[in-house]
Amino acid sequence: MKSRLSGNEAVAYAMKQVNPDVMGAFPITPSTEIAEYFAAYVANGEVNTEFVTVESEHSSMSVCIAAQAAGARSVCATSSCGLALMYELLYVAASCRLPITLACVNRALSGPININHDYSDSMGARDSGWIQIYAENNQEAYDNFIMAIPIGEAPEVRLPVMTCMDGFITSHAVENIELLDTGVVRQFVGEYSPQHYLLKKENPLAVGPYDISAYYMEHKVQEAEAMKAAKARILEVAKEFEKISGRRYGLFEEYRMEDADLALVIMGSSAGTGKTAVDKLREAGIKAGLVKIRVFRPFPGEELAQTLAGTRAVAVMDKSEGFSANGGPLFAETRSALYDLKQRPYLINIVYGLGGRDIKVEDFEQVFKRLASIAESGDIHPVYSHMGHRTKGAIA
Repeated sequence: MKSRLSGNEAVAYAMKQVNPDVMGAFPITPSTEIAEYFAAYVANGEVNTEFVTVESEHSSMSVCIAAQAAGARSVCATSSCGLALMYELLYVAASCRLPITLACVNRALSGPININHDYSDSMGARDSGWIQIYAENNQEAYDNFIMAIPIGEAPEVRLPVMTCMDGFITSHAVENIELLDTGVVRQFVGEYSPQHYLLKKENPLAVGPYDISAYYMEHKVQEAEAMKAAKARILEVAKEFEKISGRRYGLFEEYRMEDADLALVIMGSSAGTGKTAVDKLREAGIKAGLVKIRVFRPFPGEELAQTLAGTRAVAVMDKSEGFSANGGPLFAETRSALYDLKQRPYLINIVYGLGGRDIKVEDFEQVFKRLASIAESGDIHPVYSHMGHRTKGAIA
């Protein structure tokens, strides 16, 4: 079915089609609309969900943890400082192996206070044990949320999943979108059937107990192995999703990479602008390409290295500052992934777009111009830089 929806509407509609058992709800810009749209579905009797309004995002995740542990499929949505307020409980959800699905509408973290888009919120939670999947557009935001359910709930995975989209850019922009039939979605996600849960009287258990040193590490290793297993499960679910939708997804998308000498590694909606720059450069005879990371956790390091092995120079574009004095988080992961290549491309990191700062096709063309120079000279300094900001002298 063809429709025209904002990203927030699309995710709320996906939630409606999934018909979860419980939603923990607390508003925060720019994710608020997801809970609002879904609340209307609850009020109209279009879903059977227990909609729990709480006093904070910390409580929202607490509700989801309790419900999922009791055997109920649970969802929520948040952004920015709301995700940060959940921080303690993100680790609890993952370590308890509870496949909650969270729609994260990415927004810059304070301070200073900013309501616009970058990835500082989800990147701050990148090591919490949650699977993270990023969308370029509204269609992907809708598709990713539906696929997240069978990914997280797989017995070999049993991890929570965070589906991310760009605040305002994707969440509020209206685009054409293809919706699946609700019956098809329900069949695709199936019923939540956990092996162990609190309300299973035949097998009483505790959730979230104190884990002494004799057991803690073993549980963390199990969690790490589950994240490894998630990679294969993500591809398996994507293959099944293609059968019902005709839309193909992988761990990342390669755009004109078949013979690329120069390439960008990027995430989210900026990839669309980058693709336009690639097309312009291709018309001029420049072998430019782009890799859009879709799955950040588990990070597809080996696969990404194979894709970039034939390039000469690569710019990793980070829409989040890592404050490591060595670059952003996507750069750190990509640089590590390329370490074992016998012949590595020259690699630089550009941090851009913080707090919603815009990036244009011309900006990407300048990045490719620098990559061409690097490929010829071998001079990669500075390896790590910022783009699109005013100089110190221009700031009052």
